[in-house]
Amino acid sequence: MRTAVCLVMCMVLATVPAASAQFDPQKTHAWPGDPVDSHLHLTWASLTLDVNDWADEHPDIVDVTSAGNSELGKSLWVVRLSDWSMETKPNGTAKEMIYIDGGHHGNEYLGTALAYLTAKWYINAWSEGNQEAIDVLQNTELHILIMLNPDGNDIDTRWNINQVDLNRNYDHYWNTCPTTQPGSAAFSESETASNSAYMNANMQDADLYVTMHTGVWIMLYPWGKWAEQPPDWELFWRIREDVQNNVSEIPIQNANQGLYPNCGTSRDYGYGVMGFPTFTFETDDEQFVPGSFENLNERLGEEMDVMRFLINNVWYWRARLNVLAIDVMDEEVSLTVENLGRASTPNATLEYHGSDGEVLWTSSRFTANASNTSIHSFSMDKQLLENQGEWNLNYQKRVVNSAQWVNESVPAGNITVSTSEDEGFLLGFGVFHPGTVMMILAMLGMRRTRNEPVESRQRQPRSKD
Repeated sequence: MRTAVCLVMCMVLATVPAASAQFDPQKTHAWPGDPVDSHLHLTWASLTLDVNDWADEHPDIVDVTSAGNSELGKSLWVVRLSDWSMETKPNGTAKEMIYIDGGHHGNEYLGTALAYLTAKWYINAWSEGNQEAIDVLQNTELHILIMLNPDGNDIDTRWNINQVDLNRNYDHYWNTCPTTQPGSAAFSESETASNSAYMNANMQDADLYVTMHTGVWIMLYPWGKWAEQPPDWELFWRIREDVQNNVSEIPIQNANQGLYPNCGTSRDYGYGVMGFPTFTFETDDEQFVPGSFENLNERLGEEMDVMRFLINNVWYWRARLNVLAIDVMDEEVSLTVENLGRASTPNATLEYHGSDGEVLWTSSRFTANASNTSIHSFSMDKQLLENQGEWNLNYQKRVVNSAQWVNESVPAGNITVSTSEDEGFLLGFGVFHPGTVMMILAMLGMRRTRNEPVESRQRQPRSKD
């Protein structure tokens, strides 16, 4: 029976038009694999050859490493894409970090294929001089673990070799939902333990995590365990609105409501433990149904368009506080701040650091809503200001408790600090300029109210869902 099925599959494949080298939603794409049973699979051996060829042929943008090994010892290849001639963005700030993985379930080929095609799209587009790809790779690092479950992939099964569902094996409310095969403990499997270790070692500063699966045509955001919306619902809803208005009509829902209750998933681990904004991409499983190839390519093409939208706009997937003005009076500080990002932050504080770096004063906590400008007033003794002092903002990137904290300095040249009117002088971050009184008097009342976003971060060297 299996032989007969494979013959039918090969006959159907023979009707597919010649493939384009670059993924194009208007064309049939080059399937990276061969017919196996009722699916088209990219084998681990073939993937190994491909990713190493990419690194050899495109060393300027492709670096390949291993996140660890499967239970049977196969390397979990991570394709890292960026313009490696530049350690930072062209403006000198740190590059954005994005993490993508595919193939948690060995028989969900389309999830693996979408991860593969994402890497291939940027490699091909860069080689062709595509400006979108150039801009992304000069400003971003993409880390793509294409096949997390090579043992299950090569024997065409959902589980890993130990019969464990890897997407129920993560340490986020592990085994607290009705499920099958979650493993003996959270991270009991080499594949999930390696994936988590790679995230923690290399992706702490990521602002997007996408995990790719096969089953139904939908995008899922946290939570899988709860029907309630996640703390950063505002961010997820804004992304849904932008995608559905401008890119694709793909449904985008909370995973618990859009699919079913599921715990111990990589998506909820990425958000609830690592603090990333996370999505599960699910793609229709219509392989080898006569007449379905064009539809399947269109669906993959739409999800590629959504991926590119998320990647192009990754800068916005966090709170980004930008100081417009700091006014210091005798016993009060007034802060005008805008949030350029599309995530809110509820725990922000303004700090004043002394010349030795010691924090001399911290404001009470304030909230900065997404895409909003607000004014906050705090009590402060002006006598704390000193020469060479510095103002900093301390806040979390997103609302979820696991979100990364950032401490960003406020450039002295971009804001004005003034005293009460009866004092008669300008105070710039605690530095007095007695030799420039005339210039200062001429500048009184003038204020620059705009500066570029501040970026300061420490870089660290199907089923269904």
